[in-house]
Amino acid sequence: MLETFFNRLKEVSFVRTILPVLAIVAIIVAVIIVLSGQPDRSEEQPAINPPKATAAFGNQPSVAGAGVVEPSSEVINIGTSLAGIVTKVYVSPGDQVTEGQPLFLVDDRAIRSQISEASAAIARARAARETARALLATAQQQSSLYNGIEDPRAVSRQEVIDRSGAVRTAQAQLRQAEADIRSAEAARARASTDLGRLTVRAPIAAEILSVNIRPGEYANPGGPQGGGGDPYMEIGNTTPLHVRIDIDENEIGRVAMGKEAVVSPRGQASERVKAQFVRAEPLVTPKTSLTNSATERVDVRVLQLIYQIPTDQGFFVGQQVDAFVRAKNGAQNNVKKAGETK
Repeated sequence: MLETFFNRLKEVSFVRTILPVLAIVAIIVAVIIVLSGQPDRSEEQPAINPPKATAAFGNQPSVAGAGVVEPSSEVINIGTSLAGIVTKVYVSPGDQVTEGQPLFLVDDRAIRSQISEASAAIARARAARETARALLATAQQQSSLYNGIEDPRAVSRQEVIDRSGAVRTAQAQLRQAEADIRSAEAARARASTDLGRLTVRAPIAAEILSVNIRPGEYANPGGPQGGGGDPYMEIGNTTPLHVRIDIDENEIGRVAMGKEAVVSPRGQASERVKAQFVRAEPLVTPKTSLTNSATERVDVRVLQLIYQIPTDQGFFVGQQVDAFVRAKNGAQNNVKKAGETK
């Protein structure tokens, strides 16, 4: 019996029988693996519903927009008018500064040397002026003495001409010395002005928002070179804060200018703060403040509205907010009527 089984097993073809069976088994295993690795696409009700923004003004219409918090003075980028190595930084982020208070200092040793050189040039020019004055006085006295001689035969004509020439030469030397004094004084005044410019001061009373320069770093005139670099310092008046709200150009006609707005920190729709209208920028500009939303359109132009936020509301400069601006009373009805007409 067992011998018969082994004889039949020897007669079985590997290529025609065993190999197709192994291929079928491999296909079945592959299908099982693929099906078991599929993600669960079943829909389930979330345990907690995400917060939804409700009407900002009750039943009254509103226009939504994205906003960015900024100082009431806007952000002021601080640079330097003269190049050099920064030797001192006097402030830190969060400091309150007054108008004219020093912010940082650029190396002033070369300028101080120029002031010393100009002062020495002034001293030399003043000494030359005194010498010219003495020579002029002597020449004038000699010329008067020669001119006072009544007998023309007592003095030769050449001596009279020489004395007159000495007077004119002394006068020219005096004018040259006075010009040298003015030039040296101008050079010293220019160097003194540059010395003052090496100390970068606050243009207004403001808060230090960021400090991006350190002692030992090189400062270029105007700010970082090459583009894309952060300004050396950013300051702004944060009392009070403003919020700049972008309104899409197709919604401009619905906005009730001058009315209040409601702003909420991004992702915190339940926290609402009323903001007072300040002004509307006169120029409609391309949209630059992006919210990174997947459905956001960037090929639009926006009208920027400026609103004032009450103090002590927990907002920070540069923070993005969701804003709702009051719409005109008839704006919503007009939209409905237009839809019904179509």
